[in-house]
Amino acid sequence: MIVLASQSASRRAMLEAAGIPFRAQPAHVDERGIELALGDAGPAKIALELAKAKALAVFAEEEVVLGSDSLVACGGRRFDKPASREQAAEHLRFFSGKVMELHSAAALVRDGDVLWAENAVAQLHVADLSNSFIESYLEAEWPAVAGCVGVFRIEARGVQLFEKIEGDYFTILGMPLLKVQAALRKLGVMQQ
Repeated sequence: MIVLASQSASRRAMLEAAGIPFRAQPAHVDERGIELALGDAGPAKIALELAKAKALAVFAEEEVVLGSDSLVACGGRRFDKPASREQAAEHLRFFSGKVMELHSAAALVRDGDVLWAENAVAQLHVADLSNSFIESYLEAEWPAVAGCVGVFRIEARGVQLFEKIEGDYFTILGMPLLKVQAALRKLGVMQQ
């Protein structure tokens, strides 16, 4: 069994569907403080450092702790979860017609030691979104997407935002699950 350092419903659902035994224990870290300390580091580095910090923040003696984080970059800017419906609409207007990069990272920690950490990226080509579409989309999806970086749930109406997607489904859901499974097998936590 592993410990998932997250309260993310999508990450829990991924592990459950994959049959990976886990218990969830949310990590409490100052994400914005970590981002500030990393300065102008790229989104892949920031996602990786946040995943490590989350895994390290949860102490579970002799158990493997899984931390994960995702962030979006688009047009040279990094985006966090929207703080309000108005900010969600602003984000969607900015993403319209552009390529959004979704960086998802994961880290495995045991007894304060980082055993493995890696990230993955997906490129999501956003359609041209009209203001009326954005409003109807948020009418249907808000507040469910309030906790979603990129203001979408790919497994729900969020798929309507995109013309093309490059990258694996699990990375888009918020964790590079295939890479996590490979690392768990290598560490002997999962059977081959």
